[in-house]
Formats: sequence, structure tokens, C-alpha cells
Amino acid sequence: MATPHALLLLLLSIFISISTSSPSSDQDLLLTFKTSINGSLQSLSNWSPTTPTCNFTGISCSTSSPPSITSLDLQNLNLSGSISFSSLCQLHHLSQLNLAHNLFNQPIPLSISQCTSLTSLNFSNNLLWGTLPDQFTQLTFLTVLDLSHNQLEGQIPLVLGSLQSLQVLNLGSNLFSGSVHPSIFANLSHLIHLDLSKNPNLSSELPVELGKLSKIKRIFMQGCGFLAGIPESILVLHELEVLDLSRNNLTGRIPLGFGLGFPKLVSLDLSQNRMYGSFPAEVCYGKSLQELSLHANSFTGFVPDSIGKCSSLERIQIQDNEFNGQFPSGLWSLPEIRIVRAENNRFSGELPDFVKVPSLLEQIQIDNNSFTGRIPKGIGLINTLYRFSASFNGFHGDIPDNLCDSPVLSIIDLSHNSLSGSIPDLRKCKKLVSLYLADNSFTGSIPLSLAYLPVLTYIDLSSNNLSGEIPQELQNLKLALFNVSFNQLSGRVPFSLVSGLPASFLQGNPGLCGPGLPNQCGNTTSAKSSRGSRLIFAAIAISFAFGFMVLALGLFVVYRLSCKKSQTSNWRSIFFYSLGIREDELLMSLDEKNIIGRGIFGDVYKIKLPTGECIAVKKLLNSSKLPFRTAKTEIRKLAKTRQQNLAKLLGFCHSESVVLLIHEYLSNGSLGDSLCSLESPLDWRVRLQIALSAARGVAYLHKDHSPRLLHRNIKSNNILLDMDFEPKITGFALDHVIGESSFQSILASEFDSCCYIAPEQKCSKKATEQMDVYSFGVVLLELITGKEAEIPDPTGSIDIVTWVRRKINMTNAEHQILDPNISNSFQQEMLSVLELALCCISVFPDKRPTMFEVVQSLQSVYTGFQSPKFDSGESSISIEH
Repeated sequence: MATPHALLLLLLSIFISISTSSPSSDQDLLLTFKTSINGSLQSLSNWSPTTPTCNFTGISCSTSSPPSITSLDLQNLNLSGSISFSSLCQLHHLSQLNLAHNLFNQPIPLSISQCTSLTSLNFSNNLLWGTLPDQFTQLTFLTVLDLSHNQLEGQIPLVLGSLQSLQVLNLGSNLFSGSVHPSIFANLSHLIHLDLSKNPNLSSELPVELGKLSKIKRIFMQGCGFLAGIPESILVLHELEVLDLSRNNLTGRIPLGFGLGFPKLVSLDLSQNRMYGSFPAEVCYGKSLQELSLHANSFTGFVPDSIGKCSSLERIQIQDNEFNGQFPSGLWSLPEIRIVRAENNRFSGELPDFVKVPSLLEQIQIDNNSFTGRIPKGIGLINTLYRFSASFNGFHGDIPDNLCDSPVLSIIDLSHNSLSGSIPDLRKCKKLVSLYLADNSFTGSIPLSLAYLPVLTYIDLSSNNLSGEIPQELQNLKLALFNVSFNQLSGRVPFSLVSGLPASFLQGNPGLCGPGLPNQCGNTTSAKSSRGSRLIFAAIAISFAFGFMVLALGLFVVYRLSCKKSQTSNWRSIFFYSLGIREDELLMSLDEKNIIGRGIFGDVYKIKLPTGECIAVKKLLNSSKLPFRTAKTEIRKLAKTRQQNLAKLLGFCHSESVVLLIHEYLSNGSLGDSLCSLESPLDWRVRLQIALSAARGVAYLHKDHSPRLLHRNIKSNNILLDMDFEPKITGFALDHVIGESSFQSILASEFDSCCYIAPEQKCSKKATEQMDVYSFGVVLLELITGKEAEIPDPTGSIDIVTWVRRKINMTNAEHQILDPNISNSFQQEMLSVLELALCCISVFPDKRPTMFEVVQSLQSVYTGFQSPKFDSGESSISIEH
């Protein structure tokens, strides 16, 4: 029998064994995970030993005692590096892991199999690559698996079929290839959402086993390489609400009973395949159809009137087929209808009057059909309509005067009809971007009201009977297209209006004159008659100028004497860092010879400190209306803004009329200076790194800074470069320093000349993130083209946005846009960034990407992957009108 002493030794050894082998705490595991990642870690600043674990950013805990970590959500934090699953998988109660919308660039680690408690795993929108590991079979409790928008490749593994608890499987927008094995879907009886879309290298038939997904509600398989026909087995999926099989290689007939099989269907898209047959008359059997898309097929015959019984229908897309006959009249009066696309068919008949119909229509596209009659006046009563496109039809009569009563109307295309009369006043169309009225019989003059439409970019009035002069005021617009050929116009052509456009856009108007035209608008007679009067005027002007100079010199002497006495009085200063310079020394250094930059908000001075280092001082104009206490509070907030790509604010000085902002000085000057340098142009990889880092700085202001900040003055001259060409953004949030009213008044003076300013700023006083994105897109164009934002021209200048749009629209030769100083080996990367830039400068703000998406796209290009696509309203390397 063991002695008490022996028992004591045994218990002590067990205690020591347990204590030495006990696992790390949850906090230690998370801090270990934090050390494995990098990027913008500001958002994880409270991940520290002094913070309770359940208060860490992105952490959710159970209500048990003691609490355990159940969820880790770190999406949209701009994180990168390596994902340490060896740490995370030791969190034994972790059920949800969300690392979506970051920059993780690695294969999926095999150690993911250790996280056996996971029920939801979301790695979407990263830069993951490689194949899917078979170790996913260990995650038997998984209900949500989202790996979309990555660079995963290889065949979709069979092991996914063993995850019988899956409800959501999203593998869309990757690089998967080969066939999709039918057995994957045999046991996924709980699946509700399936997305394999945009994997263009898949090549197999649609699996018959899809019919076993009895609970499925949403199937997205568009943009793949699926072959053959639609299996009849899917007709038993009675819970199906969304079915998208568009942009595949499907052939054959639509299965009989197709419309009867889906009583809950709300969205159907079979477009861009090669299927045939008639439009199924029973498609509205379920009454709940919201979207019907059958475009780009080979359907023929009539569209049945039963479509008018789809009371929930919101979108109908039947374009690019061979439908004929009358367009269903009941469709126009459906209470929820928003989008009607029926272009490129053979429909006939007239449009209804729309007068007594409370419509929600947003988009009508009926181009290239055989519609006749007049344009109904009721079109102008549809307040939600932003696109009315009815070209290549047989419409006649005049355009209704109230067409622009729709406040959001952006695109009007009535070209190639038989319309007549004068072009009405379109002054109310403040959102109008495109106006196409070519090949009609319009008379009268070009309306002056067009010059007051702030975002108007495309005008085609060719092949009409217009007369009179081209309004000089149209020069205020940044037109990428201005075609007035084959009219009866006369007078001088505003050169800056048509600079860079083909001469053919003016031909057929023998009365026009100006540079590049046969008639040069000669005026030699008037020149001779006015030469004498000009000499007399010059003599008088010189006399007045001499007298004024004497007076001004005397006043200047008095002013300088008074300035020396009061220059250092009434100044208050705060230095956030020790600069080794007195306030009076700083003020005395604000001399003309020290100016290194001039901007709309003031001059920038380079001042050398006693230590030999330099600082940059920005002297803000029109800043006297903001009280010192308010200015001090706002500037202190800006001084606390810390991010490696934002210029550091060192201090400020404030008087009754001037604010001086003191920044760190960067030796390589601004990006604008470097791009203008002919001696050593920046190579492409340096430019791409500058773009990526600068985008991170702006994204930090938009997303990670609290509260959110807008830059509001992004331009290449506000992106400074250090010795290693690492960019630092300056000039951000000046509205907080000088006050909103002063900021607006200064900015308003630049509306007509600054191409960095988004077009909607002319008609909107509310600043938005999209405006910053537009400005950053202009900077991207500078980096791609190597040209200045205002491109010099013998007779003036043309802004880079207009120049790029004209190049693309007129020649479709995007390669001519790229900087010839860059090697052709980088051409594909430059074209990817060009596509991103076109998205950023979209005239439609809601089509622009966010700055975080810009960062992701540039990161993709920089690491050698293809950048993500954005629906900008301006198609890939082309401009959609």
C-alpha cells in the first residue's frame, strides 16, 4: 500500500505534468495569429494583452461562464500576410471565420482541417491561389463555404460532396477548370445557395443531379463553359427562386413545362446561349416572376400577352432575339416593372401614352425594332427613368417638351428615326450624360441650354437640318464626342470644343470655318482698319500703367514698413514636434524665393531648419472665417491621423487672416513633378507601386480613420514622393481647416478648368467618397499615359479625361493611350490599370468602385493576377453611350 509521502509525490508530478502541457489562452492564440499578418493593422490596435479578449475587434464570445470565442470577423480590414490556422484552430468553440475582402495571397493551408468546429468559412475577395485541398472533408459541420472572387484553380474536388450540412456553396469568380462531377451534388440535400459562376474554363454538361437539391433556392452558373441542354431533372426544384444559366454554351430546346416547374421563381436568365424555340407562354404560372432574361438567343415568334399577368415582374430582358409582332401592351402598366430591354428584335406598334400609369420604369431600351408613332408625352412623367433608348425605329413627329421632366434622365438615344421640329430646351436634364439625335429631320439651332448640363459628355446631332452657329458656351463641357456633321451650320467653330476629334465630325457644313477646315474665317480687312485705333489705345494704356506703377511702389514701401513691425504679432502657433526654429524665424522665411508650389488653396514654401532638415509650409488662403479655437481643434485631429502613406502634420500657425500648415518635406517632390520630368521618366513598376500605396492612403481616410475623412482635393501634385519614391498624400481634409463655405467658394472657381473634379460636383454640394475615387482615377490616367492632367495644345490645352475618352471612342486603339516610354512587356498590366481608371472616372458615381476595391484591384495587378472587373457603365476599354 502506498505511503502518504508517495501519494503526495504522485499528485505533485501529475500537477506539474498538467501545468506544463496546458494549452495557451485564447488571448495568446489571437495575439500569435496577429503576428502572422500585416497590412493595415490600425484596426487591430486593441488586440493587446491589456484588453479583454472578448473586446478585441471582430471577436464575438458566448454568454457562458467563462465565455469562449465563437466568431472571428475581420473582413474589409486590408490585411495580408499568412493565415496562421495552427493558432486559430486551437480556439475549440470557433464556429464562424470571416476573412473576406482582404489581401491574403497564399494557397489555402492544409491546417484548415484542424478547425473542425467551423460552421461558416468565408475567404471571398482575397488573392488565394492553388487548388482546393481534400482536407475540407474534415469540416463536417460546415454550412457556409464562400471562396468566391479568388484565383483558385484546378478541378472542383469531389470531396465537397461529403459536406452534407452545406447550405451555401459559393465558388464563383475563380479559375476552376475541367468537368463538374455529378456526384458532388448527390448528397447536398440541404443546399440553398449554389454559385459556380464566372469560372470560364469549366467544360461539362449541367449535372442531372442538380434535381436532387430539393431545398435549393438560388443557382448561379453564368459565365462558365457548360454544354448541351438544360436537364429536365431541374423541373422538380419547386423552391427555386433564381436561376441564372446565361453566357454558357447551352443548346437545344427549353424543356416542356419549364414555366410550370418553378412556382416561386423570381429571376430567370438564359441569355447568351444557343437555345431555340418559342417563348414559353406559361412562364407566369407562378405569378411571382420578378425578372425574365432571355436575351442573345435565337427565340422567334410572339411574346404572349400573358406576360402582362406577371404582377411582380421587375425586369424583362428579351433583347437580341427574333421576336416579332406587337409588344405586349399590359407589360408597360405592370406595377413593379423597372427595366424593359427588347432591342434588336422585330417588334412593331406604338408606345402607350404613360399618362395615367404610375410607373417605376428606370430603363427603356427598344432600339432596332419597327416601332412607329410619336414619342409619348407621358415619358417625361416617369420620375425614375434614367435611360430612354429607341434608335433605329420609325418614330415621327417632334420630341415632347417635357421629356426632361424626369430628374434622373441620363441617356437619350432617339437617333435614326423620322423625328422633326426643333430640339427642345433640355435645361432640366441636369443628369444627362449622352444625347443621340443623329439621322432625323430636326431643324432650328443647337440649343444653348446644352451648355448648362454639367455632366453632358456625348453629343451626336449629325445628319439633320440644323442651322445657325455652334454655341461658344459648349466649350464649358468636357465632351468626349461632338458630332454635328451633315447639317447646315455656319460661323466659327470653337476650336477647344473639337480639339482632338476627327474632322469628319464637322464635315457637310460648308458654312463652318476655323482651324483645320477649308474656310479659315479670314479677317484681314478688319485687322487693317483697327490697327491705328490699337496704337492709340496702347499709348494711353502705357501712360496709365506708368502712373499706376509709381503709386503702387509708394504704397508697397509703406506696406512693407508696417509689415515688419506687425509681422510676428497676433500669431499663435502649436508645434506637434520639436522643429528647432522660432515662430518669427519661420514667418520671416515665407519669402517668394522659397515657394516650391502653388495651388488653389495657397502657396507651399520649402524652409530649411537650423538642423539642416527641411519642412514644407502651406499658406492657406481665405481661411480667416474660422475661429482659432475651431481651427486648432480640427488641425489637432488631422495631426493624429497616422498612416504610412499620409504626409505627417508637424504643426501650424494661425493669425487673424492666415493659417500655416507645417508638413514634413519629401525630397523627390510631387508625383506631378516626376511625371513631367523628361530626364528620367518613372518606370512602370515604380508607378504601379506609387498608385497602390497612394490608394491605400486614401482608402485609410475613407474606411479606417474614425471619423471617416474625405480628401476632396486629390491630384498628382498632392502626392509627394520620398527618397525611395514611396508616396505620401498631403492636402487632405482642408475643408476641416478653413471651413466648408471657404472651401466651397475656392473649389467653385476651379469647376470649369480642373479635370480632377468629378462632374457631379457642379450640381451637388454634398461631398462623397465617389468624388475622391474620380480624382484618383485621373491620377491613374496620368500614371498610365505619362501625360499631364491638362495636356498642352498649340491653341490651349485639353484635359486628360477628355483626351482618353476621345482616343478610345474615336479609334478604339487603347494602346495609343499608354506611355511610349514604358516597355511593351508591361502592356497588359497597364491595360488592366487603364480599365480600372475608366471605372473610377465613370460619369455615373454609383458605378465607380470604392477605394478599397481600387486597392484590391491594384494589388492584383502588382502581384501578377488579373484585376477584378467592375460594372462602371463604361465597358472594358470602351465607353458605353
